[in-house]
Amino acid sequence: MGVLKKFEQRLEGLVNGTFAKVFKSEVQPVEIAGALQRECDNNATIWNRDRTVVPNDFIVELSTPDFERLSPYSGQLGDELAGMVRDYAKQQRYTFMGTIKVHLEKADDLDTGLYRVRSRTLASSANQQATPERAPAGPPPAARGQAGGYGYPPAAAPPMPAAPPPGGRPGAAPAGQRPAAAPQPGGRTRHWIEINGTRHQISRPTLVLGRSTEADVRIDDPGVSRRHCEIRTGTPSTVQDLGSTNGIVVDGQHTTRATLRDGSRIVVGSTTIIYRQAEG
Repeated sequence: MGVLKKFEQRLEGLVNGTFAKVFKSEVQPVEIAGALQRECDNNATIWNRDRTVVPNDFIVELSTPDFERLSPYSGQLGDELAGMVRDYAKQQRYTFMGTIKVHLEKADDLDTGLYRVRSRTLASSANQQATPERAPAGPPPAARGQAGGYGYPPAAAPPMPAAPPPGGRPGAAPAGQRPAAAPQPGGRTRHWIEINGTRHQISRPTLVLGRSTEADVRIDDPGVSRRHCEIRTGTPSTVQDLGSTNGIVVDGQHTTRATLRDGSRIVVGSTTIIYRQAEG
């Protein structure tokens, strides 16, 4: 079961219908949860072969009406969202520099139903000396539904640390798990995709995805066309829509063609494809 589905079930299972009012708001908690996942993906920083660090301090900016609806539950909702981020990070093999926190804030410039997510990496006192502090962000990311689309563009990436943090600190990846490897000069780039936890290696310059048995990777999803899209590996790698009925969404943006980076999320129908690449 996916992280977002589990998150929804936890909210629905809370006693006395605490969140009944929340689900009537224009902005749904599951939308915020999805935005936090994208914020992690867009700001993931590879430290070394054994650690990919993502932000741990999140601010969700809401319109005045949505903030007023959600703020009475902000403490419990923040805890649930933080738990969702923790579960997602474990699934993606991300790590954190400190405690995960999610705060709700009111933004007067947002209309009902629009929101923004901002994030930063904050170290706990034990990790303070090795913190990759986030550089000051540029203009705030576009709100959902405003010009620029679904945007959650990554802020300036934090500088690489002088040395990797010592092992065994809070947030380190569980034993036996490894995040995407850091690029090594002169190595051969490996490419693969992950669909519902299954890895598919890309061993040819092109990879066709679709519902047809003739596709290189078959996706059993009624919202996917027979030949839906094509991934081309290179510098950079790209994904191209092949005239599908429902199109493709790459990192939150509806598009017909997009450049891919390690961790890019491609949505076709109701299926999410994670693109991966690493040297070696």
